[in-house]
Amino acid sequence: MAHLEPIVEPAVEAAGFRLVRLRLMGGHIKTLQIMAERPDGTMNVEDCAILARALTAFLEAENPIEGDFELEVSSPGIDRPLTRLMDFSRWSGHDAKIELHTPIDGRKRFRGKLLGLDGNDVVIQTQDMRATVPFKQIAEAKLVLTDALIAEDLKARKRAD
Repeated sequence: MAHLEPIVEPAVEAAGFRLVRLRLMGGHIKTLQIMAERPDGTMNVEDCAILARALTAFLEAENPIEGDFELEVSSPGIDRPLTRLMDFSRWSGHDAKIELHTPIDGRKRFRGKLLGLDGNDVVIQTQDMRATVPFKQIAEAKLVLTDALIAEDLKARKRAD
């Protein structure tokens, strides 16, 4: 999968979008999941269709995946995954869940308010502690759906319209 990102990301950007997450899932027929957004953070159904058409043409020409596969294009949604270092800065002040590859001080999961970055480390305030987590240790992270997050999303949608 890591080998696909440098191939697919430029095609996503050429179509006018930012790659949020790429996943290739196995099975009888593989599924390539692309999560993307416009530079302003928006992504609607029409945008998904535009990107899907652009990527279909690109993937058919480049053929980076062996065998048959299905392409799924989606928006990150309100409770979006946090995949890039800048995401943790951008969404500072909002609640998030973070899961690590390996435990730090016996702890692998953190839930709390994002406090931004300290260099290449993510800072999160949980109920009982302030934790600094190396970005490279993060296996998965996503925003938690809260009233504040919903309000910010509504404001962003109004600005986009």
